[in-house]
Parts: sequence; structure tokens; C-alpha cells
Amino acid sequence: MVLLISMVSCAHVISRQVRKQTNPDITFEEVLENPEEYTGQMLILSGVITEIKNTKEGTILEVLQTPANFRGKPADIEESEGRYLAIVERFLDPSTYAKGRSVTVAGKILGKRIQPLGKTEYTYPFIQATEIYLWPVEKTYYPYRYYPYDYPYSSYYAFDWYYWRRSSLLHRRRIPRKFDDIDRKEPDKDKKKPRTDRKTPRGDKKKGTGGMKGTGRKKGR
Repeated sequence: MVLLISMVSCAHVISRQVRKQTNPDITFEEVLENPEEYTGQMLILSGVITEIKNTKEGTILEVLQTPANFRGKPADIEESEGRYLAIVERFLDPSTYAKGRSVTVAGKILGKRIQPLGKTEYTYPFIQATEIYLWPVEKTYYPYRYYPYDYPYSSYYAFDWYYWRRSSLLHRRRIPRKFDDIDRKEPDKDKKKPRTDRKTPRGDKKKGTGGMKGTGRKKGR
């Protein structure tokens, strides 16, 4: 069962029956130079949709050609060799087949069409699509990270994964960098210190003085 699923996931998106009708020796560069020379030939092309139009003939896709991988999926768009037009006899919703979506098209070459592209006239190979595959939009998933501490710690260090792990191993809890000294004990400023300027109590002076100097009275007064 697992082997069957892996084989299906690695298969080409265009049917084998259609692929047997194609000539792998024909390149898109050759077709672009002289589309009429290859009229009637079956071709498989991949690319990115640049424009879509619904007409009386059907839906016409303007596609920026790109190289494809072993499944027919468009690869590097920077290696494009040009553009082509693919006509589909049925209606294709522009919201689904939108600009920027990746497609793989298999069909016969009908010839060429010359249309304005910007301020120039561009010669497009014109293809009657037999099969068309719209590639799903790839989604990016980010790993979930659990941070049990609320504001202000999570707001400052929401992505500080390494520091959280290091501090959790050493201190068994997360200590933010801005508050590294939060647990250091500071001297209690409100605690009363012992007085050092207290006056010496009576009797602590030299014996026989009876207290502070100059307080003894002479007899006979």
C-alpha cells in the first residue's frame, strides 16, 4: 500500500497515453523560432500563467514557459525561454486559473499568433490543450513553539528558541536577557543600618570622671 502511494505521488501529471504521442526531441526553443513548422505535433509544456481570457473560442491562457521536473512541475522561472498561448475549449474560472499559478499543458501545436506584448509585437506558439494540470498553491508551515511566559517576556523574545532552551536547562525556567539581573538580591534600602554616630554613654569614659569631662565640681563651694 505504501509502495503504491509513493509510485502515484512520483508519477507524471500528464497521462501516459498523451505522453506516448509526444516527441521528446522537440524543444520549446525550436518551436518558438518557427511554430508553423511543428504544426500538428504533440507537446508538453510547463509554466506560470501570466494572463487568462475567456472568448467565444474558449479560454486562452498566456503562459510563461519554464523548465519542468520529472513530474512536469514548473521549475526555475528565471530559465524561461519565452511565452506561449494555450486554448481550452471549456470555461476556466479566472479566479482559479489566476495570474501566477503554475500549470502543465499537453496539446497539439496549431501554429502561431502575433499579439502585442507591452510596446512590441510578440509571436506566440498557439497550442490546442488536450490536458491541463493546475498545480496546487504551496503553503509554508512554521514549527509551533510553546512559550509559557506572558508579557513582557514573550513580546521581547518570542523567537529566542536557543536562549529559552539554554536557560531552561540551567535554571529550569526562562530568564530573558533584558532581565538577567532580576533575581540578584539587592540590598534592602529600607532596612535601617546601625548608627555609627551615636554619642558615647556616660560611664564609658575614663574612670573617676563621673561622666563627661568638666562635670566634676570642686568641694567647698
